Amino acid sequence: MADVHMSLSFNNQQEIFIFPVLPEQIDIGDGQNSKTYTTEGLGEINVIKSPKLTTFKFESEFPSQAYPYVNQPQFLMRPIEYLTYIKKWMATKRPVRFIYAGTTFKINEAVSIEAFDWKEVAGTGGDIEFSIILKKYEFYAAQRVTVTTDKNGQTVLRKEPPKRPNERQVPATYKLGPGENLWIVAKKWLDDGSRYKEIQKLNGLTDADLKKLPVGLVLKLPQS
Repeated sequence: MADVHMSLSFNNQQEIFIFPVLPEQIDIGDGQNSKTYTTEGLGEINVIKSPKLTTFKFESEFPSQAYPYVNQPQFLMRPIEYLTYIKKWMATKRPVRFIYAGTTFKINEAVSIEAFDWKEVAGTGGDIEFSIILKKYEFYAAQRVTVTTDKNGQTVLRKEPPKRPNERQVPATYKLGPGENLWIVAKKWLDDGSRYKEIQKLNGLTDADLKKLPVGLVLKLPQS
């Protein structure tokens, strides 16, 4: 279980949390957005349209304490903190990023939070059960083109080449900010949250240390 990572994040990893309890299953919907018509002379025909956006649906819980089945308990937060994040992100009407890195398949998609239902479980001391539906989000924007004239005097529209991706250099050290942990730092600078163990080992931190990392702690970062 320790090798499986599942998270939601907002605004390019500025805010992020790891799901503390992995769901038993993730229902993934990938249907075709098709419609059937009946026409005179031809009978029934099926018009295939653009594919529907993929949906991800699952149920889990936000526990109030580090039960034996909690995944990565060093990153466990209070149930109300998870609820606050989700409600705040939904209110912005902006997409979030859903990541699931398992042993058999991986998901890394920008998504919208379509539905989120939760309830406090009676007699558990504050555990919260929830169900959530996420839908793949397609980024869209007007594409810039250049209008030119060829040698025959014909108007030609040329698409501008995409901008070169921003290539960041990993700094030798990084100062831990409020609300950050090693998983967030690894995701931000190493593009893989599961590499937090490399940072942990490089800085000689124990699992107990991970639960109480002070703001402003200067961490060494792997350079390879």
